[in-house]
Amino acid sequence: MVAPTPFFSDRGCHVRIYEEARALMACGHEVRIATYHLGRDMPGIATDRTVSVPWYRKLSAGPSWHKPYLDILLFFTALRAARRMRPDLIHAHLHEGAFFGVFLKKILGIPLLFDCQGSLTGELADHGFAREGSLLYRVFALMEGWINRNADAIITSSGAGRDDLVGRWGVPARKVTALMDGVDTAVFRPYPRDEVRRRLGIAPQVPLVVFLGVLNRYQGIDLLLSSMVILKAKGSPVRFLVMGFPDGGYRERARELGVEDMVTFTGRIDYGKASAYLSAGDMAVSPKISLTEANGKLFNYMACGLPTVVFDTPINREILGDAGVYARFGDAADLADRIEALAADGAGRDRLGQQARDRAEKEHSWRARGGELSGIYRRLANPAGSR
Repeated sequence: MVAPTPFFSDRGCHVRIYEEARALMACGHEVRIATYHLGRDMPGIATDRTVSVPWYRKLSAGPSWHKPYLDILLFFTALRAARRMRPDLIHAHLHEGAFFGVFLKKILGIPLLFDCQGSLTGELADHGFAREGSLLYRVFALMEGWINRNADAIITSSGAGRDDLVGRWGVPARKVTALMDGVDTAVFRPYPRDEVRRRLGIAPQVPLVVFLGVLNRYQGIDLLLSSMVILKAKGSPVRFLVMGFPDGGYRERARELGVEDMVTFTGRIDYGKASAYLSAGDMAVSPKISLTEANGKLFNYMACGLPTVVFDTPINREILGDAGVYARFGDAADLADRIEALAADGAGRDRLGQQARDRAEKEHSWRARGGELSGIYRRLANPAGSR
């Protein structure tokens, strides 16, 4: 696996990489991950890292002008690891990984699987790195198309992602498989709610809404703060537990908006402790506004038995189905209304929470995803034998 990111850093993209590797090893595959110098090693997973670049310490998501030289270092790290391992295929995460994966596959003479977790140009626009229609945007669009054409197979984290590749980018449908994120329902499960509340000073009777993920604009945190302003004006008793990073700017923004008494920011939460912290909530929220990326946090919410309020998007509908509560896309006022209504409906929360847990167990386990991914591996590595 080629992972152009500081793996592991307790965020959604890294969770997919980690859980895919675990699921594949459970199916009998040998997996090595080539990644940046930053991040922490995960137990049982062989990891090769680039040489240390002491001035680069960024763990959060998003583009960076440092990426080109980091990815060149990663290319040579992956090449050395592959020559030692002699793998049957390359599994490249994200567009940067797939870009260099094209050169690796030509050197090594093995197939390339591209793990596409959203549109490259869509991500650049979401992060404000390149304005749609600009020269930089068009250059990256050409690169995105080239990557898509040169991968031997592509998996996406949503059906909408598959449709985008086939419809917008013209990738042959036979090359693309939607493989949604999953969840380990033995690890992510409901825990007693009061321990974390006591630790954070949150009263047991307070209706608590939890969020876990990267904190930035396209995850909808600005809209979430706006919904808090609306709820406070109504005198709502709802509190929020916002977990993730980078959180400094949003702490200050909450103070400026006068809602700092409604929200607790924890900073980064260790992946191994995430289910206990999520279980402190009565409900969850994911106001993500990116239409090009999946929404992996929803699987963890569901496995913890949390009813969840989201914006109405195809990806959220695909994951949550009837277990979700849907607000109008990008509408902070409607988001506030849905949160307020669900907070007041204890019976509805119990019903939706159980429905979400059942759906996670039956439809979204990593065991099932691992079996499907293993089948894609075998067909790709041995196309003649798969017919």
